[in-house]
Amino acid sequence: MLKRSLALAVGLTLSFSALLAQAADTLKVSAIPDEAPTELLRKFKPLGAYLEQQTGMKVEFIPVSDYPAVVEALATDRIDLAWLGGFTFVQARLKTGNAIPLVQREQDAQFTSKFITADPAVKSLADLKGKTFAFGSVSSTSGSLMPRYFMLQDGIKPESYFSRVGYSGAHDATVAWVQAGKVDAGVLNASVWEKLVAAGKVDTAKVKVFATTPAYFDYNWTVRGTLDPALAAKIKAAFLALDPANPKDKEILDLQAASRFIETKPENYKGIEEAARAAELLK
Repeated sequence: MLKRSLALAVGLTLSFSALLAQAADTLKVSAIPDEAPTELLRKFKPLGAYLEQQTGMKVEFIPVSDYPAVVEALATDRIDLAWLGGFTFVQARLKTGNAIPLVQREQDAQFTSKFITADPAVKSLADLKGKTFAFGSVSSTSGSLMPRYFMLQDGIKPESYFSRVGYSGAHDATVAWVQAGKVDAGVLNASVWEKLVAAGKVDTAKVKVFATTPAYFDYNWTVRGTLDPALAAKIKAAFLALDPANPKDKEILDLQAASRFIETKPENYKGIEEAARAAELLK
């Protein structure tokens, strides 16, 4: 009986050790849900396969329901790598104290948001006083925080300037709201706007851009601060090695709407932190 108990205990210990080893060999990746879940997964699949090849690890994409869930998952070490907006990175950095931004797309150093409308009478924000308006997610850098910050700088407080302010939850949803006449205007990030137009998913005879924000830093790939530094360096090198002259790499870059990836650092996002505090979105 004692031998059987010992054998069972040893077997359970080995099984648990195998589970831990399997978990350690899996790179867990997530992203802010700024587009539909199916689109996020479609964009990630070739990148995930590439990261598996470069790291020698299994790569698992873990979708989340909202922006705060990504921050929480990084803070509790449930994911290793995440695609974050500038504001989400600031929140993650403040919550964890050690989240590390590795790389950003070249255009993320000079990112903009687009104001759109289906009302031909709207030529500027001045024409929207008393009308309805949509942001994306409350936690979106390009779909909420930075457009709000620039509006406040121009003396426009959205909640008192517009008759109603809504939050669509995602950039593509904002376009759908504007196109369907659910709101008079909205704002979304320039990259998603350009992608939707190129894919023919916007009726550009109806919906138009009437204003563009000044440039700011935005998206990046961030790792949790407790990740093995050697692995973090390997992931960073993998992103930086993507070459648009290589057809396979170009497929990955195109899906990420990137010309190439460049290094980034926490200091690049100080302006976003200041904007968030000015907009009273950080305590």
